[in-house]
Amino acid sequence: VHAKSHAILQGEMEIPAGLPPEYAQGIFARPGRHEVILRLSTNPGDVLDDDISSPRGMAIKVLGVKGERLEGSEGSTQDFVMVNAPAFAAPGPAEFAGNLDLLAATTDTGQGWKKALSAALRGAAALGLEHLAVKTLGGHPLTHPLGETFHTTTPFRHGGHVAKYSLAPATDALRALKDQPVDLAGRPNGLREAAIAFLAEHGGEWEFRAQLWRDAEAMPIEDASVEWPEAASPHVAIARIRVWPQPAWSEARARQVDDGLSFSPWHGIEDHRPLGAVNRARRHAYG
Repeated sequence: VHAKSHAILQGEMEIPAGLPPEYAQGIFARPGRHEVILRLSTNPGDVLDDDISSPRGMAIKVLGVKGERLEGSEGSTQDFVMVNAPAFAAPGPAEFAGNLDLLAATTDTGQGWKKALSAALRGAAALGLEHLAVKTLGGHPLTHPLGETFHTTTPFRHGGHVAKYSLAPATDALRALKDQPVDLAGRPNGLREAAIAFLAEHGGEWEFRAQLWRDAEAMPIEDASVEWPEAASPHVAIARIRVWPQPAWSEARARQVDDGLSFSPWHGIEDHRPLGAVNRARRHAYG
């Protein structure tokens, strides 16, 4: 999944001093700065024209991380894999496997019918059918990818606590991109071009947030399709990610990151162990 990258960025994560103890956990327990690599992508398993619209992803690799490693996770990085939805598209492994089967069956099957389906699903969404499945199958609005807020959708250990994580725009320039249309007519890589143009001028800054688990009934661990309500536990900023103005994408950078690195929820430390049935299944899916 997420075969097509739109931006590959270098930056830093700043962890502030003085976080409340329940938030100062894991890699966030020690104030300081870490280098990060960000990869902005779209969901399908093949590289498609951007007018075949689908959910967007943001993968974060934090470098120079200390702590007991998850088994099979070598090195000194902590990955956070996110999409622009607050809940996962499947409640558990069986439904997740079905989605993967559908994705595999439609990968590399041509673009003509996918463009028609995507246009029809966007029409359904515009008429008010704002269902996650509609967006996942190709009905995502043709909007600027940098205006999105991204979520892990699944829970993780947060040291001695449990949390879901999110990444939200932290500058007026980024926030202004929310729901901003992008004209993709005749532009198969229009989302990438839009990201390149913005990041070359502005760079970017995001809040990295934690939503702590506080209510077992309203905030289930095992059903990943349930959005955890803000009323039960708000998203709280625990770090800042900044990228300076830079060339956001190139063939050389894509070869280095797309082909040379991998992002997985299971790359990291025990203090951020993935939790729940979907995450246990993802361990095998991501390899």
